[in-house]
Amino acid sequence: MKLKNKINLYTSVLFIGLLIFMNITIYLLFKNLMVASEISTTEQEFDNITAGVISSLGTVATDNLLRAYVPIDGKIQLVASDGKNLAMSVSPSEKKLSKQETVFYDKEVTKEITLDENHYYFYSLPVIWTDSSIANLQVTKSIETAYDQSETLRFILFAVTFVATIPIIVSSQLLGKLIMDPITALTKTMKEITKSGQFKRIPMNQQTKDELEQMGKSFNHMIDLLETNFTKQEQFVSNASHELRTPLTVIESYASLLKRRGIDKPEIFHEAVDAIHAEAVRMREMTEQLLLLAKPNEQWNLDFRSLSLTLITEATTKSFEQAYGREIALNVTEEVVVISDEQKLKQLLYIILENAVKYSEEIITVTIGKQNKKGFIRVSDKGIGIPEEDLPKIFDRFYRVDQARSRKYGGTGLGLSLAKEIANAIHAKIEVESSLGAGTNVTIRLPLQ
Repeated sequence: MKLKNKINLYTSVLFIGLLIFMNITIYLLFKNLMVASEISTTEQEFDNITAGVISSLGTVATDNLLRAYVPIDGKIQLVASDGKNLAMSVSPSEKKLSKQETVFYDKEVTKEITLDENHYYFYSLPVIWTDSSIANLQVTKSIETAYDQSETLRFILFAVTFVATIPIIVSSQLLGKLIMDPITALTKTMKEITKSGQFKRIPMNQQTKDELEQMGKSFNHMIDLLETNFTKQEQFVSNASHELRTPLTVIESYASLLKRRGIDKPEIFHEAVDAIHAEAVRMREMTEQLLLLAKPNEQWNLDFRSLSLTLITEATTKSFEQAYGREIALNVTEEVVVISDEQKLKQLLYIILENAVKYSEEIITVTIGKQNKKGFIRVSDKGIGIPEEDLPKIFDRFYRVDQARSRKYGGTGLGLSLAKEIANAIHAKIEVESSLGAGTNVTIRLPLQ
């Protein structure tokens, strides 16, 4: 059975069963209340009748007395101790009560009786008869009105139950459709993905703000991650196969040269070894950067916390000064605390400083401050600069402003691409200002604490 049919069946049975149970409970409750109310009224009437009869017994003719006090829909009689009927009066509407069996009771008795499927309330009270013997004053009154009303109520509730099943069935179908539509769309989309091999998403036309909407959004987010991961893997394979071909060709060529002439000519040997070593180092750096770029940002295990830009920048610039033997001037305008991941921020700053060191010979200036409700680190150099038309492309993978300059200064063309990825992951923004021959300013803007 399909899930939609199960939902329709289970909800319909549940709600109809609940409705029947409620109506039966209402019927029984109100029936008992109506019968109890009718009996209470009847008992009050019996008290008035017995009081009047007893007070007038012996002073008024018995037949006339009973006729005066007979209930409108009942019977009154006097019964001797031997069970004989001394006198009786029956209302015109209840002639059948005259056929009721006569029984003497030695104590007060009240009970509900049924005669010819009609309901009556019976009351018997011992009294002193005119000859000083014990007799019973018995009164019987119909309480059929309460049962008739309860039957009417039962019919109404039955009709209500029957009529209510229609909207219940319709609403269960609507509920099943409401629940199943997103699931059906999800199944359809998954089948289309399997069939076409393309990444597709569930259309989110309505904002229901429920679990079904969350399921759709989670599925679409999963597809986004899969597509991003797949794209990154494709880029990695494409970039690796393209970019690693050159250093491998260089290594192979110099290795062949070593085999042919390296033993006899030391200068060729040293040239080949230096070239192979340089290309191997470049391959290692390129591979590490490619692998990092191929890794989704969600898998970087970021740890956001409050960080002092001064402390982070001081530690990074000191290590650069020692590693490259270059002077880096640190200018702190004010203490700035930002929210970021320490390791990724250091790596981002490392990439920017490495480019500044690589493409400039003079002192490098690093400035820390606040601007437009953001903290910033600005790395300024007076190097060769970047042409204005090349600025929009510098974050593209393997893009080089000048191939000759790349050969001179080294590099893989992946540094700024990686910097852009890191900046996006830690919610930072990179701004580059540069003039050819005048230097470059790279600003990293970060959210404040």
